[in-house]
Amino acid sequence: MAKQTKIWEIIKEAGYSPLENRNIVVSYAPVNLSESIVKFLECSNEFFVLQICADELVLVPFSKMTRVLKKEVALEIPFDTIEDIQVVASGLNYIITIRTAQDELRLSAQQKELSDLRLTGILANEELGKNWHKKNLDETLQALKELKK
Repeated sequence: MAKQTKIWEIIKEAGYSPLENRNIVVSYAPVNLSESIVKFLECSNEFFVLQICADELVLVPFSKMTRVLKKEVALEIPFDTIEDIQVVASGLNYIITIRTAQDELRLSAQQKELSDLRLTGILANEELGKNWHKKNLDETLQALKELKK
């Protein structure tokens, strides 16, 4: 649904410099299994593109109703405010924890092996069989880990 070129266009129009192939689909990570079940049953998961830019991380939201990418940046996290980033495998997902002096953001990214069968595969589908989330996942997670070394 969302082509990478469209994502980069939205982010550039907002004044950022996105790095090519350094984006993945994420959602807010539940704090426990109960919250995960509630989100699933209520179909209340909100999805974003997490994009690594030249000087910051940005989140671009998908519409909850249409699953089309919105033309806005929902959150910007400048690199110089990030104290720590951790990436941990958890079930069928990765949990990405981004810590700043003021806050902690926990995001969930679906693992690539089942990505084509899950919502990530639909949101990140450019053409039949082309899933940019799956293609970008390993290198994007590695780049996130290296931001604060």
